[in-house]
Amino acid sequence: MSVYKSGRKVGGFVILILILIACILGGLLYLRETYTVQTVYVEGNVHYTEEEIRSIVMDGPLGDNSLYLSLKYKQKGVENIPFVDVMDVRILAPDTIKITVYEKALTGCIKYMDTYMYFDKDGYLVENSGIRTEGVPQITGLSFDYMVLGEQLPVQNEEIFEQILNITKLLSKYHLTTDKIHFQESGEITLYFDRIKVMLGKDSDSLEDKFMRLPEFLDNLQGKSGILHMDSAESNGKYTFKPD
Repeated sequence: MSVYKSGRKVGGFVILILILIACILGGLLYLRETYTVQTVYVEGNVHYTEEEIRSIVMDGPLGDNSLYLSLKYKQKGVENIPFVDVMDVRILAPDTIKITVYEKALTGCIKYMDTYMYFDKDGYLVENSGIRTEGVPQITGLSFDYMVLGEQLPVQNEEIFEQILNITKLLSKYHLTTDKIHFQESGEITLYFDRIKVMLGKDSDSLEDKFMRLPEFLDNLQGKSGILHMDSAESNGKYTFKPD
């Protein structure tokens, strides 16, 4: 084989490599220009603002590429982000994405020193934070000797978690937000709404009826301070409010 023919083959190979490199670079440039995120929609977030979610998801060198983000956060569990279980990124258009946040299901929290310990419907501690989360009631009156993140609160009666879940469901159903739910050793339940204390008693069978009437009572008691006794009704079926 002549030196000339050999040189032509080497030259052809080099040209082919250069063409492949140019195609790859062109493809990367196309992906970069076409799939650069310009618009972001966020849904499902409660504990974090939209700006905070965008900052978390779009972090890093390829944080503004919709293709990369859709692969990175495809129904994937996330770590080191309190209160968030899964985040999903879906491409609506090459330059538009929707971030769906699936937060951990929180039923209540207890305060330990300056920290709020959040637990799920079964009483397992799933998160802790120095910030009180709006919409998650603080539970008081429970007795336990220790607590470990990821484990169930060691209370004597585990049925208390079912009671808490039932109450939080009723609160949500009737669009009520309580500051605190207190359980006495006798089983009596008390709710706190700003300066109104609502004593529900311990008759769980009538909780639905009490919660159904509670929004109207609280509307009529706006601006007042005192105790609404729903633990027992008068002979005419009415409940008593005792102002402070």
